[in-house]
Amino acid sequence: MSTKRTRVLVLICSTRPGALGPAVGKWLTETLAPSTLTLDAALVPLALGDLRLPFLDEEEHPSTGVYRHEHTRRWSAIVDEADGFVVVTPEYNYGMPATLKNALDYLGPEWAWKPVGFVSYGNTSAGTRAVQHAKQVMTTLRLVPLGSTVAIRITDAMREDRFQPRASLSDAAEGLLAELVRVAHALTPLRERERVSAVAGPVAGSYARHLTPDDAPEVTVLQRCCWAEEAVANSTLAIPALHESPHQVRAWLTDWHATGLWQDGRLLGMVRTRRSGAELHIGRLAVVPDLRGVGLGRWLLRMAESAGEGCRRIVLSTGAASSRNLALYESQGYAPLRVEVDAGVVHLAKTVPS
Repeated sequence: MSTKRTRVLVLICSTRPGALGPAVGKWLTETLAPSTLTLDAALVPLALGDLRLPFLDEEEHPSTGVYRHEHTRRWSAIVDEADGFVVVTPEYNYGMPATLKNALDYLGPEWAWKPVGFVSYGNTSAGTRAVQHAKQVMTTLRLVPLGSTVAIRITDAMREDRFQPRASLSDAAEGLLAELVRVAHALTPLRERERVSAVAGPVAGSYARHLTPDDAPEVTVLQRCCWAEEAVANSTLAIPALHESPHQVRAWLTDWHATGLWQDGRLLGMVRTRRSGAELHIGRLAVVPDLRGVGLGRWLLRMAESAGEGCRRIVLSTGAASSRNLALYESQGYAPLRVEVDAGVVHLAKTVPS
């Protein structure tokens, strides 16, 4: 599992002077503070009124992601960074506030495949009709509403003009956050596959994206699966990839440009590149053992080589007894270098066409 914290945007929807929303939002974030530590989540409160969004004023359809105004670009960046949402909303005339509807309508892809939970408040219905109204809009945007909700009847939650909800609502809020984090993790592959930076992979449902230090756990597991065979083939355990800790993997993920091939949340393969003068160095090309022989390694190698524009040559290495690797590299135009620096290691290179 990725080490990235789940970022949850808490949207305070009411903009009326003296509205109860800020008090509800404050209660929610304070109540859930212990749970955020347990669930490795971060709550980010945001009052929609602070965004100062005018009524939708963009010329292009939100699905295009083409935004002319700075207030839209700022809102887009905030939503895009979030992994899920908790909407704190009142009910106005059987519906959600216009501020929430307007904020939703501004954007498109940024909302997709993210969970949303509701903390509603009101009198007769405790705001639940606003929630039902909002769900119709949100599912169209491919947001995923949770089953867990927190519905607050105002008259039951006020004590001497202070917002003091009963303990059962705190329990409901904790259940909502726990469900939201679980669903956010489950939806991660869908979100990543639709990002602009993601590239469709060579097998159905797969996609490639840049690996970050938060991917260190998955990369560590992949390395140990793949280089165990290399250790056997080359009769040595002196292979760095076999012994690196997740902390060490995080370090090189910062220094190298690494690409991972994913499918349904599983890391199928990876490769890393780094420029050094007129050379492009390629390393850590790996494919999960059960999918070898179907072209994934060749595909990842081509992806890595595409970063070689402007370089004089591409250099890579493998074990001297790694016959499968040598056959792949030689079939792609690589030739062994004459100078062998490391015992038991073959260094290969090929010239980049000018």
